[in-house]
Amino acid sequence: MSPLQSAWLLLGVGVLAEVLGSVGLKYSAGFSRPLPSALTVVCYACAVWLMALATKRLEMGLAYASWAAASTAATAVIGIVCFDESVSSLKLAGIALTVCALVALNLGEAATH
Repeated sequence: MSPLQSAWLLLGVGVLAEVLGSVGLKYSAGFSRPLPSALTVVCYACAVWLMALATKRLEMGLAYASWAAASTAATAVIGIVCFDESVSSLKLAGIALTVCALVALNLGEAATH
């Protein structure tokens, strides 16, 4: 695996950690439940650490935008699917636009190299 591929893998695992942290917030009940609260903090710390490692090889703007967009879209979908959060065509369009922006950023980066 190349260093660039390793960086993207680190970023992907960081996204997963961030999403798990966001789900943990739901279960922590405002940080009133110790175990979910502790797991949430650990997940967020891991997410930031993994992103920091990924930025050794990836451009900071691209890495952060990719991390934020992927985490946002995944968290929104999990909210709808797992927590019965509201869904509307506008919300789905927002998720789709977030994913499209992520793809465009990455294609734009690939075109410059």
